[in-house]
Amino acid sequence: MADWLAKGYHGEMDYMARHGSKRARPAELVPGTRTVISARLDYLPAEHGAGAILADAERAYVSRYALGRDYHKVMRNKLQKLAERIAAETGAFNYRVFTDSAPVLEVELAAQSSLGWRGKHTLLIDRSAGSWFFLGEIYCDLDLTPDPAGTDHCGTCQACIDLCPTQAIVAPYEVDARRCISYLTIELPGSIPEALRPLLGNRIYGCDDCQLACPWNRFAQATRTRDFAPRNHLDTATLVDLFGWTEVEFDTRLAGSPIRRIGHRRWLRNIAVALGNGPASAAARSALNARRDHPDALVREHVAWALARLRP
Repeated sequence: MADWLAKGYHGEMDYMARHGSKRARPAELVPGTRTVISARLDYLPAEHGAGAILADAERAYVSRYALGRDYHKVMRNKLQKLAERIAAETGAFNYRVFTDSAPVLEVELAAQSSLGWRGKHTLLIDRSAGSWFFLGEIYCDLDLTPDPAGTDHCGTCQACIDLCPTQAIVAPYEVDARRCISYLTIELPGSIPEALRPLLGNRIYGCDDCQLACPWNRFAQATRTRDFAPRNHLDTATLVDLFGWTEVEFDTRLAGSPIRRIGHRRWLRNIAVALGNGPASAAARSALNARRDHPDALVREHVAWALARLRP
């Protein structure tokens, strides 16, 4: 982790460098912690259609984890209920639940808890469940017998490395977030580097290519959690339709969605790039022209770039 930070691979995610040793030492984050209970929750819809959407340049690709309700809330609620069930058996104990919400090395903890192994794309993989799942933890003061660590089964495969659109996986088990489409469309607050914009294709929020490439995902389980079912037709929507959402529509339609946290300006920024990567249709040019005088400079910049790409 320290070496990864030293290379600057975290980009503008400054919070990743602020927490010091708390990430690797659970008892520093939650005093009294003796055990970390790791859990996973499948999120992939049964009919996710990822390949078909990526192949249709007029449609918007949203990472499959973000099609439904915000996983932070869903996972935390389930972990809270699990902790309460444990307390009913063991008696009261001290605990705190996490899911992608604190300086927690989730993948490493899950790998040490026999839930799988860290793949070359740095996500957790399980032989019987692939990688389409969320992770969460219960930090607690119970003295439980640890599970054996998972073992690596990537072998010589490097499908995820070869397929990454921006070559963000710079080495096995090492990702330069500054090139990762998930970082560029979600975490990066400013301009997307021009050299990388054409590589985003129609991906407007996140990227799943490394998971789509992984052969272990032929064993992935479809989610049984209704909260993760697609909302607002995000699994089939066109770029033009989504680009037309006002800020009020964005906030209203995406209430309870993880997408809402990027805000309307980044939403428009991302879709403008995707429109610029698509066909030069009259509908695409009209949609972009309607935003060319947008009050936000970030939006105007990316709209101008897209229009220049679509100019006859």
